[in-house]
Amino acid sequence: MKVIVSHDIDHITAWEHWRDLVLPKSIARSTIELARRRIGLAEYLLRFGNIAINKIQNLDELMAFDRENEVKSTFFIGVNSGAGLCYSLKKIEYWAKKIIQNGFEIGVHGISFDSFVSIKEEYNFFRKISAKSDFGIRMHYLRTSDNTLSYLSRAGYSYDSTRYEFANPFKVGKLWEFPLHVMDTYLFNKGTRWQSQNLEQVKADTLHILEEANNRGIEYFTLLLHDCYFSNGYRAWKDWYIWLIKYLNKKDIMFISYHEAVCELEKSLD
Repeated sequence: MKVIVSHDIDHITAWEHWRDLVLPKSIARSTIELARRRIGLAEYLLRFGNIAINKIQNLDELMAFDRENEVKSTFFIGVNSGAGLCYSLKKIEYWAKKIIQNGFEIGVHGISFDSFVSIKEEYNFFRKISAKSDFGIRMHYLRTSDNTLSYLSRAGYSYDSTRYEFANPFKVGKLWEFPLHVMDTYLFNKGTRWQSQNLEQVKADTLHILEEANNRGIEYFTLLLHDCYFSNGYRAWKDWYIWLIKYLNKKDIMFISYHEAVCELEKSLD
């Protein structure tokens, strides 16, 4: 089994959300977690501190950690607005170039999922700003329709990693679908809108998922951490990711990028 690590970029600054309910919902969620003793007061205040300094991304810190631990991660960045994702064109271009310069893969964090025209527009825009022609996508909030994968293939994407299921990669047209097996929010929230699981519970669930994946013969195990949670304001989430990466390294499990995996899969078809 090889592991693919990915990071979705949902937010960059606090001020980008002055017109929506992202910050009020975040504050309400944090207050509930504090009241339920899922987080401590110091952690709670750190979250407000990050909002105050207008920084709710942790991309530099996450890239430094991944590079130090030889993780070939892929960052999915939005090129459109919708569903709480609304950072500016200037921010998109800046971070896309910086991620590439740091030696990591980058793909689209898609908004459009049920319109071929809109999907193609996102593809063309990202191709222009990234100067790349071979890249993939993950839909924001993992949204799909019956036609999403065929639309993505027609648009020119080489891979998608949106479907959340225990399965190996499969091909739709020219597109490889890499099912997602572990996502931070699903583990920690477990069906709620706030953190309901502690670190030890999430570690145990993660080990169970890894064992199940191994038993089912999963060849490419895909996991997701949102960069906004690689923060001391979300201590359990950050500690979980650090623990998991070090655990996988200790077990000598190979990290692989989506691009490398696509190349291997295409070669296997020859």
